[in-house]
Amino acid sequence: MQDEITYKLLKIIENEPHLSQREIAQKMGVSLGKTNYCLKALLDKGFIKVRNFYKNKKKKAYIYFLTPNGIEEKAQVTYRFLQRKIKEYETIKAEIENLKTEAAATKK
Repeated sequence: MQDEITYKLLKIIENEPHLSQREIAQKMGVSLGKTNYCLKALLDKGFIKVRNFYKNKKKKAYIYFLTPNGIEEKAQVTYRFLQRKIKEYETIKAEIENLKTEAAATKK
């Protein structure tokens, strides 16, 4: 799983553990199938746990929560994701400066 997807999924679970898989998929902008696959991967790795609401009228309602390992993984993936975004930002910033220089030279 990519760091970006893992980061978004862990962040959503941490902030809104009551969301359904469909709602999580919508928030992430991915398919329900991909969300299901990613949740299962996080569950298999021990990063999340799932509990269902027995008293809920919808017997398929679940709550997702981070395990201690999941909290640690979220911190690590957040750091890696941030480092990648900083590199992307620096690259775009350099491109903008080059384009400004090029545009200024063209105007002369």
